[in-house]
Amino acid sequence: QAQLVESGGGLVQAGGSLRLSCAGSGRTFTYYTMGWFRQAPGKEREFVAAITWNGSSRRYADSVKGRFTISRDNAKNTVYLQMNSLKPEDAAVYSCATGAQGLSIWSGEYRYWGQGTQVTVSS
Repeated sequence: QAQLVESGGGLVQAGGSLRLSCAGSGRTFTYYTMGWFRQAPGKEREFVAAITWNGSSRRYADSVKGRFTISRDNAKNTVYLQMNSLKPEDAAVYSCATGAQGLSIWSGEYRYWGQGTQVTVSS
């Protein structure tokens, strides 16, 4: 059973940093794009960042560009999201996903999803 499990969420003050991790198990996701999405209460799920299977290309939402960095360690079947200079509007449930090809921003193209981890940013 393929599974993705996120960790690293929590409460942080505006301007602070968090590092999210997403570990895969049950199968290897080495050859898939991995992505991060987020959903705030009352809002639609939105794309945050994606990274190709070998880490050679990355894509970010405009709202996080320059503040967030996505990376991956295929040996550990894990993808990371380093979030710096956090803002209150970054507060959401962050979910990792994989199974897509290319740097897709569309959630429907991702086959496997984690349960999500809550990020709360206080002002």
